[in-house]
Amino acid sequence: MATTQQAPDARDSTLRHVITSVLYTIVSVVALGFVYPLVIWGIGTVLFHHQAEGSLVVDKTGTVIGSELVGQNWTKPQYFAGRPSAAGKGYDPTQTGGTNYGPTSKKLIDGTKSTIAALKKANPDATGPIPMDLVTSSASGIDPDISPEGAYYQAPRVAKARGMTLDALRSLVAAHITPRQLGLLGEPRVNVLELNRALDAQGAATK
Repeated sequence: MATTQQAPDARDSTLRHVITSVLYTIVSVVALGFVYPLVIWGIGTVLFHHQAEGSLVVDKTGTVIGSELVGQNWTKPQYFAGRPSAAGKGYDPTQTGGTNYGPTSKKLIDGTKSTIAALKKANPDATGPIPMDLVTSSASGIDPDISPEGAYYQAPRVAKARGMTLDALRSLVAAHITPRQLGLLGEPRVNVLELNRALDAQGAATK
């Protein structure tokens, strides 16, 4: 008799647990899969609209010319160049990543030597050692920044191509150095796109 009386209670208890689990799953999916992302997206769009839209940079005509967060392949001598890129065919935000070569990799060594030779050829008037960030790709392959040393190394070439004095160009670079966050986090850096835009704007202003 005792066994037959407990069996329905056990089934009811199991059913309640199943129903509770299903309801909890549904509520969690709705709250965390839909409501929470929408709330965060809304807050980001309202309070940080520029960043939420991809930190896009537009010219005077309203045309998008890039993003503050994605590097580009600058090849003309009158522009500062960014870091080498191993993302896709270069600076591809849909295929981010580094070379993943080890320090003893022949491909890495040969590629670095080739990059160094190309930098020396493109910057014959540069002095001092080549900054490391100009010959190594970042982990993402789309790093938009270079070190201040990387910018100063290229300054003679850019100044010559634009007919500027080296001192004037170095002052422009200094004005575009972003310091460490809170004075402690990260390293000083220069956004290549912003610096090149400032160069174009300065050139337009002097014409």
